Amino acid sequence: MNSEDIRSKFLAFFKERGHTVVPSSSLIPDDPSVLLTTAGMQQFKKYYTGEADPMKDFNSLNVCSIQKSFRTSDIDEVGDDSHLTFFEMLGNFSFGGYFKEEAIRYAHEFLTSKEWMGLDIAYVTIFKGSDMVPKDTESENIWKSLGVSNVREDGMEDVFWGPTGASGPCGPTTEIYCTNADGKDVEIWNIVFNEFLCSGSREQLLKGDATLTPLEKKGIDTGMGLERLAMISQNKKNIFETDLFVPIIEALPTAYTDKKIKRIIADHCRAASFLISDRIRPSNKEVGYILRKLLRRAIVHADVKRMTSFSGSDTLPMGRESDLQKVFDKVITRYEKTYLELKRGIILNVFKEELNKFGIAFRNGLREMKRLEQIDAKIAFKMYESYGLPYESIKDFGGEKTVALTAEAFDEEFKKHQELSRAGQEKKFGGHGLLLDTGELKAADENELKIVTRLHTATHLLQAALRKVLGNEVTQQGSDITAARTRFDFSFPRKLTPEEIQQVENIVNEAIKKDYTVEYKEMPFDEAIKSGALHFFREKYPGTVKVYSVFDPKTGEVFSHEFCGGPHVAHTGEIGHVKIFKEEASSAGIRRIRASVD
Repeated sequence: MNSEDIRSKFLAFFKERGHTVVPSSSLIPDDPSVLLTTAGMQQFKKYYTGEADPMKDFNSLNVCSIQKSFRTSDIDEVGDDSHLTFFEMLGNFSFGGYFKEEAIRYAHEFLTSKEWMGLDIAYVTIFKGSDMVPKDTESENIWKSLGVSNVREDGMEDVFWGPTGASGPCGPTTEIYCTNADGKDVEIWNIVFNEFLCSGSREQLLKGDATLTPLEKKGIDTGMGLERLAMISQNKKNIFETDLFVPIIEALPTAYTDKKIKRIIADHCRAASFLISDRIRPSNKEVGYILRKLLRRAIVHADVKRMTSFSGSDTLPMGRESDLQKVFDKVITRYEKTYLELKRGIILNVFKEELNKFGIAFRNGLREMKRLEQIDAKIAFKMYESYGLPYESIKDFGGEKTVALTAEAFDEEFKKHQELSRAGQEKKFGGHGLLLDTGELKAADENELKIVTRLHTATHLLQAALRKVLGNEVTQQGSDITAARTRFDFSFPRKLTPEEIQQVENIVNEAIKKDYTVEYKEMPFDEAIKSGALHFFREKYPGTVKVYSVFDPKTGEVFSHEFCGGPHVAHTGEIGHVKIFKEEASSAGIRRIRASVD
């Protein structure tokens, strides 16, 4: 069964059972706590928490989708038999419409019925229980009633899913395994029983640092990778032997003999095509950096590892442009009927622009690498700075010269560079430095830096004003600042009235008008806590922290007193006029304000 048939069968199966078919959302999620869309349920989080009404939006409590997904953690593993960056996630979801009984029976019927997939289930897993959540005996009994006798138990790390991002819905899961052509049992379908709202991230949950609150409405969230299902259905040993990859790999000339390299090029070109189609462009930060990394890894592998050996010739055509263009062409041809956003001209233009930018630097870097006798972390980072060679390329092509080079050591050198950059900015901007690629603060140049600095200080005033108007129950839950606006998330159970919003805005601008002094003190963490300084409880702080205060130097009146690393203006009068242009829900019990300065 080819992949197009699998897609259509999946959607048809659930449509027949009362599910509304929902299009894939962008790879760039609305959820600010995650970089890219990693699962089908991300676009549906607000329906599990009760913030949105599925009946109003979908005319049903049950939906299904085929979601574009991307996992950055797997980039370095691509090339083996199973790891990918971009993938398609088949999923069915219910927001109070049905629960375990129906979800398991649907999965069993779709996979095993001759009318649909006609596959055999090797075994399933269930949650064995923990101190927080009891064993899932209900799922165990349902599976056995369907004739699946091989039911295995596993713990929270393996069969308790979520949350996605900093917080969200989560719950125990049941996983379905099938056997591939190589005789290996492969997990193909994960059914999540969303029963709880987790107060923290998955990492915090596993450490016991988060709490679970029962959801008012239990929900179903499932995910089944199209690539894995195609492997099982087509009786292949790995995902790269399926019809999803074979045509793409075959687009490479026969001179490419290294199986791993062919897989890397195919995966990276496919993934890059989808990122570009969602309006991402290569850059040195966040998602743009991921795209740049994918393109450059494809380029260097096409250039150097095209042959079984590398002579070090400087005359090799950079990136084998024609070779990679054939791969991109095949990717687009393969997917453009399913994903209309794939535009051949745009994708190829972005690829060629990045190829040209990287070409000269890459060649110079290879020549330098050839000259060196040994490459350690310091030398590797210098090559990264000088030639733009990523760690992966240095490791890939340095051979025995890089035996002592590790990712950990390279990252440490990168951190040292960041600290030097911060120090330089602090010197330049009067002690109010900024790392331009932080998760919270984003600035592309010095002009944007000044705007972001004003907005960051304004965010402190905003929290103080919110607490004055709404009470001390207001606490920061997150923020994101660009040159265009600040986005501030805070705890509060209801929508603000227009009068309250106006009152908050007035208090902020009055504090700006008074031109309060902004200063910081470094102090031990415990002392800072005793001083009453506000802090973001999810953050992990060092032993010594900076506490910024906004105050009237004449009267000593303190307007704001918070933990923070900067950057800040020296006086509030530098901020300008603050305008709140939007107030909305972020998640259950969390409100979001967007504001700008002029």
